[in-house]
Amino acid sequence: MNVAADRSEALDFAGVVQPRVETELAFRALGRVIARQVEIGDVVRKGDILAEIDPLTLKLAVLSAQADLRNANAQLENAAINERRKRMLAATNTASAADLELAEQGLKSAEANVTKAQANLAKTNEQLGYARIEAEFDGVITSTSVEVGQTVTAGQSVLKLARLDQRDVVIDVPEAQVSSIGSSTRVDIALQLDDRLRTSGRVREIAPQADTDTRTYRVKIALDTAPDVFRFGAVVTATFTDGRQAHDVVLPRSAIVEKDGVPAVWVIDPHALTVSARAILLNQPGPEDPLVRVSSGLNTNESVVVAGVSELQEGQKIRLGQELRQ
Repeated sequence: MNVAADRSEALDFAGVVQPRVETELAFRALGRVIARQVEIGDVVRKGDILAEIDPLTLKLAVLSAQADLRNANAQLENAAINERRKRMLAATNTASAADLELAEQGLKSAEANVTKAQANLAKTNEQLGYARIEAEFDGVITSTSVEVGQTVTAGQSVLKLARLDQRDVVIDVPEAQVSSIGSSTRVDIALQLDDRLRTSGRVREIAPQADTDTRTYRVKIALDTAPDVFRFGAVVTATFTDGRQAHDVVLPRSAIVEKDGVPAVWVIDPHALTVSARAILLNQPGPEDPLVRVSSGLNTNESVVVAGVSELQEGQKIRLGQELRQ
């Protein structure tokens, strides 16, 4: 018979590949959109400019802040000259100590005004950057919600950017089966369009409460090293196993033979039609169980002898009988 993995206890769920990190991007200032350089599906790099609003108002604020800084510097220069003059007069008793103190206070006030003007200029220059949206990381545009010419408010969603290197499979699990999947050490993921394309994942998140309408729990499975064919929106099948059931195979007890006190099976070479003994590891079968579970030693799709095993010798030629089922 052909060896096949026993999946009788596995749980299968349909799911969709979704981005793990998807960020809504917005302008941090009110304005009219003058450019949008991306469309849905475009791949962007960190630092790329994605959209812009009219920066005229923000540029005028920068010019005003620059003028305030020049005025503050001029006042500081006058205050410094006045303070030096009062200090010289006070040294010759021509000016009073009170006049010198007033000049010193005027100098300190002028210095503070310069610091304030510098901070205001830095703030307006920072706000000038609010006129454009830049990509925070490498990713793909998953949605757009504004068009050129539209006026947007600060914080209004403009684009959605998703990371390409971090993907999840999202499934909905019935309430009665949540406890079963919680102990799974791995999840096998197969593309529904072509189930030969497979990868594996791990349970990353289980919703703390069930959906009020469907009574299912949203489960997210991390795909950290999935092939590129598992694109966003791809429909997949997620199979939960406990790590043993995914690899164990079940054979009739009649296929097992003892070799030096170690359980073994006769593996058939499909080309030469000869048999060779191979040691296996059994998963502690019961003495009366007609089937045994093989934990290791066999690969799927290999053929083994299930009848007359005590009469065979190493390398013996055989004929395929009715006990070998394809």
